[in-house]
Amino acid sequence: MKTKRIKKRILLIILIIIALTQLFPLYWLITFSLKSNIEIFGDNVIGLPKDWRWINYKTALSDGGILRYFLNSTFYSVVTVGVTGLFTAMAGYAIARMKWKLSNVTYGFFTLGIMIPTQAALLPLFQVLDKMGLKGGYLGLLIPYISFAIPMSIMILVGFYRGIPKEIEEAAYIDGSGVFRCFATIILPIIKPALATASIFTFLGTWNELMFANTLVDSSDFRTLPVGIMSFSGQYSTDWGLIGAAMVIATLPTIIVYFFLSNQVQESLVAGAVKG
Repeated sequence: MKTKRIKKRILLIILIIIALTQLFPLYWLITFSLKSNIEIFGDNVIGLPKDWRWINYKTALSDGGILRYFLNSTFYSVVTVGVTGLFTAMAGYAIARMKWKLSNVTYGFFTLGIMIPTQAALLPLFQVLDKMGLKGGYLGLLIPYISFAIPMSIMILVGFYRGIPKEIEEAAYIDGSGVFRCFATIILPIIKPALATASIFTFLGTWNELMFANTLVDSSDFRTLPVGIMSFSGQYSTDWGLIGAAMVIATLPTIIVYFFLSNQVQESLVAGAVKG
């Protein structure tokens, strides 16, 4: 009994150390955002601010235009997650559950997109979108975001679909359900954990993306949050506390999204482990 208690205490101590290690960057970022350049580059690097500069957040939201960039990033992320989730849920169902000749070829075509580096596609995308008159607007970013989010979502959902017993659908068909009704009322609720996992990956990839947003958008009206934060860095001087405040604002949505979808992600991982 004593040995078990000692092992539990050691394990608890290790877990606490790991938790503190993971939380320290967030603590440092928050305190960083409330300091001036003098404190940041002085002797108070990781301590609490001596002068709590809440003005950094006010300046970032009003004068810095972060609110506009925040709304743009929210729009891009929500639309990308919604369109990608709807398309891949239906496409993955057709690939994994329906019998047709080109299902494996189609699956290979989608997964091939993971092997294409975004850097290699940047110049062709720039030229195509420019000739089509889409560069510089919302569609100019939504099209690449959705296109590059689809392959990963397809892989996650197809793998999950293949682990669902076919007897569930067969019973629904016997009761008179059609394909669309069976998908909407039976299959869709089952794949919620996998769909939540794919949505988190899609959201994080869209929210934090910088290369496309910095290349394909010219006007500040369509800029995303990462590009807006990058523009805070001046040529001769930089207010690092202001950048820290903007980074905190940019980090909050990712924490909130994962907080609400974390249970679904855990269910997806557990289900995958059991099926494996």
